[in-house]
Amino acid sequence: QVQLVESGGGLVQAGGSLRLSCAASGRIFSINAMGWYRQAPGNQRELVARITSGGRTNYADSVKGRITISRDNSKNTVYLQVNSLKPEDTAVYYCYADITLNSGSPFSHDYWGQGTQVTVSS
Repeated sequence: QVQLVESGGGLVQAGGSLRLSCAASGRIFSINAMGWYRQAPGNQRELVARITSGGRTNYADSVKGRITISRDNSKNTVYLQVNSLKPEDTAVYYCYADITLNSGSPFSHDYWGQGTQVTVSS
């Protein structure tokens, strides 16, 4: 059983910062890409940032320059540093991890966290 547990959300004033964390645990052979999505009320879930096992990153255009994704492979943890928060960043943030369960398996699966609420007040 694989679990992803997020932390670090909360209520922040516009212009403030937050650091979200997501730790994966369970029967894991390797973790490929990890990343963060967000979903605001009435909107579709959208990709915020993604990082490969080798550290290559991708960011949504709407957050470039304000958000940094990083990971600690020794802890199976991905982080999202969000600066200069705006009210439009208000959303539930979900982490995901593309995980291979078994050594030698060509297959991997996406696992998701339960989501953490980020609310930015103006």
